[in-house]
Amino acid sequence: MLLISFLLMAENGRAELFPNLGGQRVGTSSGQFLKIGIGARSLGMGESFVAVANDPEALYWNPAGIAQFDEHAFYFSHIQWFANINIEYVGMVYHLNRTNSLGLFFSSLATNDITETTELQPFGTGRTFIYSDMVGGMTYARNMTDRFSFGVTLKYFQETLAELTMSSVLFDLGTYYKTGWKTTRFAVSVTNFGPEISPTGSFTYKNLDNEIVKVKKFQGFTPPIMFRIGIASELVTKPGHILTSSIQLNHPNDNTENLNLGLEYWYRNLIALRAGYITGREERDLSAGVGLNLPVGKNKYRMDYSISNFGLLGYVSQIAIQVMF
Repeated sequence: MLLISFLLMAENGRAELFPNLGGQRVGTSSGQFLKIGIGARSLGMGESFVAVANDPEALYWNPAGIAQFDEHAFYFSHIQWFANINIEYVGMVYHLNRTNSLGLFFSSLATNDITETTELQPFGTGRTFIYSDMVGGMTYARNMTDRFSFGVTLKYFQETLAELTMSSVLFDLGTYYKTGWKTTRFAVSVTNFGPEISPTGSFTYKNLDNEIVKVKKFQGFTPPIMFRIGIASELVTKPGHILTSSIQLNHPNDNTENLNLGLEYWYRNLIALRAGYITGREERDLSAGVGLNLPVGKNKYRMDYSISNFGLLGYVSQIAIQVMF
């Protein structure tokens, strides 16, 4: 992990001397739905979460994180995306014992009916279509020692656009290491690792010569593979007051590297305030969020809310509910 960190820092250092061509990779991967961050807590911290990851949101960010808490958990998240598109996510974590943990999750996105238009019929053909995404999978995590954990996720992804369908089996890998120096921990994850994906199906259209053309073969593209490396630690650990800080380096296969910064403050383990900042993205910067713990009997309920600034695109809000039992 230290070697990987050194190589990434060296790469960033070279970017200051030579042109950074990472921006030219934008739009070169498929399955962009997989890049939409899940979790009101993590989004409130500016997506700087890979080294925090100690609740069910770890199912998305770092599979090793589901071994960092003791309770079984159920999780639900709702995202109000752009253009009135909703994204739903549901997950659960079950601990087999103190060493081994399992997780299950499912997420979906779907649009309303979209009017079909063509170059020759820009006001509509009279037909409609939909766009949808779904991903579901299973996570396994293991505490190898009292300081080091690893996790792996196997998931199935499918995207549908009109008559075309694209699907693939993907993997997530994650590690979580408690350094032993105060509360500092170090984590690495690789998500959406898998082969190139190409659509199946066919569609027909009329070209400018009024000829009917049927397309059956499509180019394949890699999934949006993301490498994350992060460090988190508590800056304040006084009775009734906990302040956590996190910094994370992201290395996507379809964009330039960037840093995420996050803070989370808990008052008496009842109310949380969060803030985050994403660097290196023109339409992403600040985010904020709140959390509320609601202990009821033997169960623990938590509600989280976040809002993220996407610049000219507007704001995206997310609400999440989790139950630990």
